This record gives sequence, C-alpha cells and structure tokens, in this order.
Amino acid sequence: MYRWIAGMLVIAVLAFGTVIGFNIFVNQKIERALADLPQPTYPVTTTKLEPKTWSQSIKAIGFIEPNQGVNVSTEVSGTVTAINFENGDTTKKGKVLVELDSSVQQAELKVQQVQVPSVEANYNRQLTLYQDGTGTQRSMQDAKSDLDALKARIGTLQAEIAQREIKAPFSGRLGIRNVDLGQFVQAGDNIVRLDDLSVMRVRFSVEQADLSKISVGQGIELTVVSYPGRTFGGKINAIEPVVSNSTGLVTVQAEVPNDDRSLRGGMFANVSVKLESLQKQVVLPQTAVVYALYGDSVYLVESKDGQSKVRQVTVNVVEREGNQALIKGDLKFGDTVVTSGTQNLSNNAAVKVVDDPVSVPAKMPQL
Repeated sequence: MYRWIAGMLVIAVLAFGTVIGFNIFVNQKIERALADLPQPTYPVTTTKLEPKTWSQSIKAIGFIEPNQGVNVSTEVSGTVTAINFENGDTTKKGKVLVELDSSVQQAELKVQQVQVPSVEANYNRQLTLYQDGTGTQRSMQDAKSDLDALKARIGTLQAEIAQREIKAPFSGRLGIRNVDLGQFVQAGDNIVRLDDLSVMRVRFSVEQADLSKISVGQGIELTVVSYPGRTFGGKINAIEPVVSNSTGLVTVQAEVPNDDRSLRGGMFANVSVKLESLQKQVVLPQTAVVYALYGDSVYLVESKDGQSKVRQVTVNVVEREGNQALIKGDLKFGDTVVTSGTQNLSNNAAVKVVDDPVSVPAKMPQL
C-alpha cells in the first residue's frame, strides 16, 4: 500500500516539473523572439529651436465705465411741458432736454421787469439831486436799494425759470427717458441717462508685487466678449496711492479711446498691461510639452546609429500665452524638438519626422 502511494507521488512530481520546465522554455523563447524584433518607429512632427521674442504682460479683469456718466435729474418739482429729445439721441452740452411748467414764474418776472424803468429813473433823479447838493444822501441810497432789490428779485425769478429747463451737463449719448408729457416730477427724479462715450475708463486691480512694473502712461490692451477677436488699446492714467490692506491689490485706471462708441459702461474686460519683452527665449507650442505630476518634459530628436531617436528632457513652463509656452530647461538653440505625436514616446524611442503624424500610423514590427 505504501509503495503504491509513493509511486503516485513520484509520478505527480515528475509531471509537475515537466509542466514548469516547458513553461520556462516557452517564455525564454518568447523573450528571445521579442528581443530580436526591430524597434517600432513612431511618426512625429518637429521644430528646430530658434531664439524668439516673448511678450510679457500683466493680466487682469477690468470694469468699463464712461469718461462721464450721470442720471440727469431735476432740481425742482413741476409738470413736464416739453421733451426735446428722442431715446438714444446724441446731444450737445447745454441743450434743453426737458422743460417744466414755469408759467407762474414767467408772469411774476414780467411784473418785476415792468417796474425797472420807473425805479431806475427814480434812482437817477435822486443821484442827480444829491450831486447838485439839493438832495440828501439818504434819499439817493434808498433809491439805489430799491433798484438793487428789484434786480435781485428779477435774477431770482430768472434762476427759478432756468431750473425748470433741464439741460445736458455735457455732450454725450442719451438713454431711454423715464418721464412723459404732463407728468409731475419731484426734485431728484431720474429723467434720462447721459454718458460721454468718446473716451472710456477701465478700472482693474494688480497685485502689489507687480506695482513696480506699471506706471502712468503705460500702454494696455483689452478685449470684451461683445467683440470677439477685436483688441482695444489705451494708456494708464491713474494708480491708487494705497494698497488694499484686505486684498493686497492696487486699483489702476486706464483711458481707452472709443471713437466708434463700441464700448459701453458696465462691460467687463480682459485687460493686459504691456511689459518689456524678453529677447532670445525658447518658445514652443504647448503640444510639444508632456505634462505630468512628476514634472513637465519635451522630447529632443537625435541621431543614433543612423536612426532618429528621442531623448526626454525635463523643462519648466514659465508662462503660457494662447498655444505658445515660454520654456526653461536644458535646451539650446538648434535642438530639434517633437511638437506632436508625443503620446507613444519614451526615452530612446525611434521616430520618423512627418508633416502630419495622425495620417501616418506608427510602423510596428511583425511577429
């Protein structure tokens, strides 16, 4: 019985060892076959590094407002008797926009004006008598006081009438009126919006670390979503003298010419403050950069054993602008850098330079 069990164990061990040995033999053969296979060649596009100019700027979000803008209102109460503008009109400084009822003041003014000849004649008579020595100084002074008082009352009435003529304080574009004919308005009621759109102001904030980089007269550029692809230019005209102690930011104001009246108050803008450009820099398309958690890198194409192969170089992306990136790293002008087709690459991978890597598949070895 024991001999039978021992024999079976020996047979099982031999069978198991045979299977293991066969698997090892097969794996060795596969490894040798793969080692003898030619290396795959990947299609890539490349560019040769040349010194380029990199434009620097400070980016910010700004708020646009008109050079001047007010809600035109009335100083006195009254009934609207005339509206002398249409919604959206362009107006000149001093134009009468709205007239309020001034009939009472006009009537009183006439009453006072008709008294002027008589009161003035009395003053001239008293002055002549006083100069001749036949009249008293008191009589002359009383006549002068009556004349001055009458003129003062006339001036007051004229001012009251003028207050009932609501004029444009400056030239600009009107908005939508908020009153109608015959409407009774109270002092301070909003009549219409008036904005001077010839020059716009944009306010934005920069970090205090960038304060030394900006100055009055420095150029800016801005874009708004209303006009995609269009850039507006302007200049900084004011910088707040203090830094906000809560945000650490400095408020900056710039003037932007608006000849065609495209910009409107209340718009938000992407502002770019122009700084001195950097010369002889390494600039690459962002597609050339392989971004990873452990660090960014690019692939250089080098010739090895008569074949084009790549070498991975760690780089630092300093700034990005559109699809371009400012690069710092162990690179030199004249190096050939892979710009697309990096997804399958690794160190020492063989590559073929093509115009479009998408249209040329990688050349894989045949098993």
